[in-house]
Amino acid sequence: MPHHNRQDGPEVLGSAVVVGASLAGLMSALTLSRIGLQVTMLERSARKVRTGAALPVSDGLLERLTGRRTHGRTAGIPSGGQAWADVHAALGSAVRDDPNISLRSPVRVTDVGQDDGSAWVVTEDGEQVQGDIVVGADGHASVVRRRVVPDAPDATFSGYLIWLGLVDEADIVSRPWHSDLAILYERDYCLNAYYLPGADGSRARGERRLGWGWYDSGRNDLLRSSGAVEGNIVQRTLRAPDVPDATFDELAKEAQEIWPDPWREAIVDCITRRDVIGTPIGEYMPSQLTAGRVCLVGDAAHLPSPMTGSGFSASAEDALALADALADTVDRPDGFAAGLTRYGAVRLDAARSLVRSGQSFNRSFAPRGAAQ
Repeated sequence: MPHHNRQDGPEVLGSAVVVGASLAGLMSALTLSRIGLQVTMLERSARKVRTGAALPVSDGLLERLTGRRTHGRTAGIPSGGQAWADVHAALGSAVRDDPNISLRSPVRVTDVGQDDGSAWVVTEDGEQVQGDIVVGADGHASVVRRRVVPDAPDATFSGYLIWLGLVDEADIVSRPWHSDLAILYERDYCLNAYYLPGADGSRARGERRLGWGWYDSGRNDLLRSSGAVEGNIVQRTLRAPDVPDATFDELAKEAQEIWPDPWREAIVDCITRRDVIGTPIGEYMPSQLTAGRVCLVGDAAHLPSPMTGSGFSASAEDALALADALADTVDRPDGFAAGLTRYGAVRLDAARSLVRSGQSFNRSFAPRGAAQ
């Protein structure tokens, strides 16, 4: 492959195709660009929204991913609890500012292949997009995982879903909660509720947002009838139009009965506005993360219960480890495959431990599991 010099970074030493532009994909693209790879990202969705989800962000994350001090409109991601959408927007901005990364959407990948000299994906339109490696960052229903682990390609339904919502604190009249986080158990439910910075980044009282995640194992019939879960496999998230008004009415009534303010008010507000999504929870325990020139990161690689609170940080560690493993090998014969093998060896045990850490919650919260 001919080498080209980028305008503001290292010499281009190779190329990568990253399937998926959610958090793990964006972070992997940034780290691979940092070590000198030209990155093509393919994302099937034109728009990413994850209402109410929160992430713990470590200090200096964007700087570690890019290897550069941030400034201007990519001036870093504040540490602490952040809204999923805000983190995604910041990472997306950094990707758009990187001349070695191109992002294409909507593009649906249907197959993955490789030979001794390259790897490629095939799109729904029959296009073949080729690189030195393919990185599967395409989430719980990963297409790339089918190539890496053909004998165990699917994440399995854990037997419950999480309802997610987000509301501005200015719209809530109840007194603030006494801490930034609440984990509450009532009846057969669990509620994780938290304060997040306002849309402008403010953490001042009255200017924040209230996010909440309501774990619910009692509406699996809805998941199956809507097609969100088929058999034992999670297919998609429930959006508001997928949820019957009767279900929203039931949730609002139960919220009024069991949850304390301000979370009760926040939940009812979101339900009234129909600004709620329901995400079926899957689980994937990895046996391997790589196969030749193809590898997995993020939820495609390891899918734990969100109760671990560690899925995002694990995805960041995947991206950083991937770049570290490739950095010293890309200029050697068969260096890409060797680097990916090294990545798999470094991350597999941690990935398995992460999934294992959430299994006790899965088993206790939904003891019937994914039984139909």
